[in-house]
Amino acid sequence: MIYSPPLSRGVGGDQLLNVKDSEFYLPYNPALIPQAKELRKNMTSAEKRLWYGYLRTFKFTVLRQRPIDYFIVDFYCPTLKLVIEVDGESHCTNDGKDYDCERTQRLEGYGIEVIRFTNQQILGDFERVCGEIQRLIPPSPP
Repeated sequence: MIYSPPLSRGVGGDQLLNVKDSEFYLPYNPALIPQAKELRKNMTSAEKRLWYGYLRTFKFTVLRQRPIDYFIVDFYCPTLKLVIEVDGESHCTNDGKDYDCERTQRLEGYGIEVIRFTNQQILGDFERVCGEIQRLIPPSPP
């Protein structure tokens, strides 16, 4: 990782992250790193299923619990500029939906595609979920 000086819009927290020697940089808040590490240790059953059953051996590198901007995304594939979110019950409330919408818009502003699955989809229809992710790989990947 290569760190640059803090961005001017943050208060001592924003820094840029070099993602796999590409020219694509994403801001993140380093204060989120301890929380991200803790989330990696305590994945939900749906996150574990998706990680160990598919994403761990995915064709491209996938990072778990990755800080981007002021968020921690569940899974991030830098090559595809893809965020995969696993939504539990808290995402089904009106506040949860509003927050997810705002978060998705912000991530899309960085050129990242966001795809969301519920815990029930992952645990109950795992093959379809994997197929949907697989279809996001372009015919001539970057």
